Amino acid sequence: MEDLFFLDEQLSTDEKQIQQTTRRFVDDQVLPTIANNFEQAQFPKEYIQKAASIGLLGMTLPENYGGVGASYVAYGLVCQELERGDSGLRSFVSVQSSLCMYPIFAFGTEEQKIRFLPAMAQGKMIGCFGLTEPNAGSDPASMRTKATKVEGGWRLHGAKMWITNATIADIAIVWAKDEKEVVRGFIVERGFEGFSTNEIKHKFSLRASITGEIVLEDCFVPDNNLLPETEKGLICALACLTKARYGIAWGAMGAAMACYDMALNYAKERKQFGKPIASFQLIQHDLVKMFTEIIKAQTLNLQLGRLMDKDRASYVMVSLAKMNACREALHIARSARNILGANGISLEYHVIRHMNNLESVFTYEGTDNMHHLIVGKHITGIGAFN
Repeated sequence: MEDLFFLDEQLSTDEKQIQQTTRRFVDDQVLPTIANNFEQAQFPKEYIQKAASIGLLGMTLPENYGGVGASYVAYGLVCQELERGDSGLRSFVSVQSSLCMYPIFAFGTEEQKIRFLPAMAQGKMIGCFGLTEPNAGSDPASMRTKATKVEGGWRLHGAKMWITNATIADIAIVWAKDEKEVVRGFIVERGFEGFSTNEIKHKFSLRASITGEIVLEDCFVPDNNLLPETEKGLICALACLTKARYGIAWGAMGAAMACYDMALNYAKERKQFGKPIASFQLIQHDLVKMFTEIIKAQTLNLQLGRLMDKDRASYVMVSLAKMNACREALHIARSARNILGANGISLEYHVIRHMNNLESVFTYEGTDNMHHLIVGKHITGIGAFN
């Protein structure tokens, strides 16, 4: 896609290199096979080691914990390129990095960081994030999963739903309420008695992503696996979501770019009434609108990334960016599908895959409605959540 406003000139040499490396990975290894993976509802596990080998897992963390000390702008660019390939691939990297490695880094002990983070950065240990429950989605404070203190550790009981990576995860960052109703974070390892996962099948969105359920039946978690700094409560889990939502704001634009490029190229080549359909006013109107919204979102995302790197970004900014990007990306995918006509529903052209994926991206990590209310509370000073 054309860089009309020369945004690339605002990127550092390292950021450009990381973006280009990820772009080659997507072009050479993801795009040739992802349609089949989507159709067969299979997550290509070989992507894990390939992503790890180019430093995409936990990339913003310090090198001594397995990261590369990359900027948040670089991380955003990676998410954009990955989702240009498929939302499922970006989801895997987001969950591993923002929802699993980040809480260990931010709220864990030094022993936990050394034990888990380097292995996760190398793709040798996979994580998942257990917050959402069957009856607690937008309202995580209503979670029913309980953590009871016992000698030497904790007993966890409850269930988590719609968990990315659940059935392939070696560890789960599980959030549960203690006896004082404080939400705490725990590192639950596969193999702990009472911990099990089930895959959710028959999805028509994010088909190239593994989604599952976590079941905790009096699961014993030793004291060493409690994330001690989560004593502050639910705000710690929400801080993890803020990191993930930031990546989604960039990622959704990657899917939008893929749809726009496909629609533009198709419109130039497809002839009706003796000329390319790109020559018709209505088609040009749609293409211009798509192009404009992508550039606007990219500009917003870049500014947000710079604020993240300066530790000046707020969760309200992230909510606005995620809300905007997901809404516009979904509109762009639908417009692209329309421009392609009947071909728009064929996986050969990728647009329908992105469009279906974006239906989930529009909803997960905070629904569009919830992000509107977060920004609404900020500008009015009035909470409208209940």
